[in-house]
Amino acid sequence: MLLVHIRPLAAGSGGETPPPAPSYYDTSCFKRGDLLEVPRTLFIHFGIYLGENRVAHLMPDILPSITSDRRQIQQVVTNKRLILGVIARTASVRVDTVEDFAYGGSILVNHMDRLFEDQVLGSEEAARRAEKLVGATAYSLLWNNCEHFVTYCRYGAPVSFQTDKFCETVKMIIRDQRSVLASVLVGLASIVCLGVAPSTTLPTIFIPFFLWMAG
Repeated sequence: MLLVHIRPLAAGSGGETPPPAPSYYDTSCFKRGDLLEVPRTLFIHFGIYLGENRVAHLMPDILPSITSDRRQIQQVVTNKRLILGVIARTASVRVDTVEDFAYGGSILVNHMDRLFEDQVLGSEEAARRAEKLVGATAYSLLWNNCEHFVTYCRYGAPVSFQTDKFCETVKMIIRDQRSVLASVLVGLASIVCLGVAPSTTLPTIFIPFFLWMAG
């Protein structure tokens, strides 16, 4: 899940990649309190637009837990800082330019409103909630990520659909592996109780087992 935040590294950059040009995005179509989504390779990054080319968004970051120097913390979060933040379960709600927030990705505006219908709060209320939360915070992949942050600000309740989908996928994988293991055990029990199965059926029994082990 942390791949949602990791940015591609430029050759010889040592992990520090310069941001896109300031004129990359037209912010005139954004309104204060808008929920911005940036689809990335595996997941989506979220933020709340505050106006004047500023976006509040939650990112894992180790730095707020080891220093109070705002100038250092406000610098663009490197991949090293991000990964250490995930491990230490620390993060910050930070305010960046649209360019630093989206980092060259396409931006969807209020795309989640259709899922919440009458739960959408006023734009000013959403922006104020985001501003109040700016600063260091705990990070949890399951309970407090960037999607939880924006849904609380705009809809009044912290929800993460991509986390729910991820958990469901993990459950399906576990169930599938259990069913394969169960079928292997049943096959072995049949061999023991009924005698050795014909040689042509043995591969059928053990193929799922080897696939399960490989997975």
